[in-house]
Amino acid sequence: MTRLVIFDCDGVLVDSEPIAIRIDVDMFAELGLTVSEREVIERFVGRSPEVMGHAAEEQLGHPPPDGWKERGEERLRRAFAEHLRPVDGVKQALERIDIPVCVASSSGQESLRFKLELTGLYERFAGRIFSASEVANGKPAPDLFLYAASRMAAAPANCVVVEDSRYGVQAARAADMAVLAYAGGLTPANVLEGPRTVVFGDMRELPRLLDGHPWTPPSARPV
Repeated sequence: MTRLVIFDCDGVLVDSEPIAIRIDVDMFAELGLTVSEREVIERFVGRSPEVMGHAAEEQLGHPPPDGWKERGEERLRRAFAEHLRPVDGVKQALERIDIPVCVASSSGQESLRFKLELTGLYERFAGRIFSASEVANGKPAPDLFLYAASRMAAAPANCVVVEDSRYGVQAARAADMAVLAYAGGLTPANVLEGPRTVVFGDMRELPRLLDGHPWTPPSARPV
């Protein structure tokens, strides 16, 4: 069976989360709701955009006004077009990884392509990009990672997920996959710790961590 590295996108490949969180706070404020950046990180980072919409509806007691979601999406696109960059060190890491890779993200396919093209990463993953919109349940359910593994003909035991959010690592563990949890972003390292998980803080370390995974015979690991 194929050995596979499954990458989340936001916060792992593209440094989108600081941009998105500021806009999320502003969009809640537009509804008269006070939500802090820390609350956005704890409740919504790593989950599909629909989760935030449902939370707004629950707090308001009724759906947000027409056009609210679309205004938020347009603000994000403008901000990403101006400010989005790859996560520091990820391009160097990808150049050193010779195991098959794919992307499995809570973002929609159109959004994923937009962000990956902006940062020069799309061609590295073209044809191997999977979205939560393609499965019944998003993170922290395991559906998306299991779907990605199935599409890539890889057994869960042969997969390593690279994640940076509470809900992402929970989804990977639920899929019985190993996790390399990137703590160089917004989620604290202690939140990411847990079974079958190695927490790391520099994306340039990723190739070395993959070389040390149990699927690599000891004789093939770097000395």
